[in-house]
Amino acid sequence: MRKRSPKHNWPPHSITTDKLGSYPKAIGRLQHEGKLPQDTKHRTSKYLNNIIEADHGGLKRVIRPTRGFQTMRAASATIKGFEVMRMIRRRHCLLCKPKVAGEIQFINKLFDVAA
Repeated sequence: MRKRSPKHNWPPHSITTDKLGSYPKAIGRLQHEGKLPQDTKHRTSKYLNNIIEADHGGLKRVIRPTRGFQTMRAASATIKGFEVMRMIRRRHCLLCKPKVAGEIQFINKLFDVAA
């Protein structure tokens, strides 16, 4: 078993994905190019808690009501806005006070809106 640094988990010793057929090819290519160790295990599971997919689902629920985007620029700006709001709600912003009132004050300060 390979020792891992206590500060970060790179390179991973296992990767968990859903059963999409392109994942094994992509992982194999990364291993062939030397960007991923050969002993990295690929696990497929429909039900394991895949953090990236779980987070992506929440974003999809917010985007769906927009009914698509006219341009890539509009899509990029809108998704960035959604992500910033999600980060504020998850308290990833140190300058924001807790609860909804704190979030509103923070947004008002960001955009110089008189409260």
